[in-house]
Amino acid sequence: MKCPFCSHLEDKVIDSRLSQDGILTRRRRECLSCAKRFTTYERIEERLPLVVKKDGRRETFERNKILSGIMKACEKRPVALGDIEKLIEVLETRLLDAPAKEIESRALGEMVMDDIKNLDEVAYVRFASVYRDFRDISEFMEELKDLLELKNRKG
Repeated sequence: MKCPFCSHLEDKVIDSRLSQDGILTRRRRECLSCAKRFTTYERIEERLPLVVKKDGRRETFERNKILSGIMKACEKRPVALGDIEKLIEVLETRLLDAPAKEIESRALGEMVMDDIKNLDEVAYVRFASVYRDFRDISEFMEELKDLLELKNRKG
């Protein structure tokens, strides 16, 4: 591991701890050159499906892209970061369990929207407005009407 202070490549692990959910390992390290300590986090590299974009390009699934989009949608909303992280973990688990090696970006966006809908309705509308790229107010109103109908059926 490269030291963030002096760039030396050798260190020793002082302490290792598993996160509460067991997904991450936190390690305290000490550089063998400058003796400064730093923390690293390790996650198992899992084989998530490739994301097929609208133009046919294929990209690796990027957790941070999903996180960024959800964070923007939840901005100034009473949604805990832990709930957002849990949403992404559940999404990743569903993708890992799926037999497909690829997923269309449209299908991935729909999965995220369904999950956000259960988290916060305003965040859902924000995410949907960007994701679905409404062309006019009538498309936006149609989405709101569908959301209200669903809420009335549940409530």
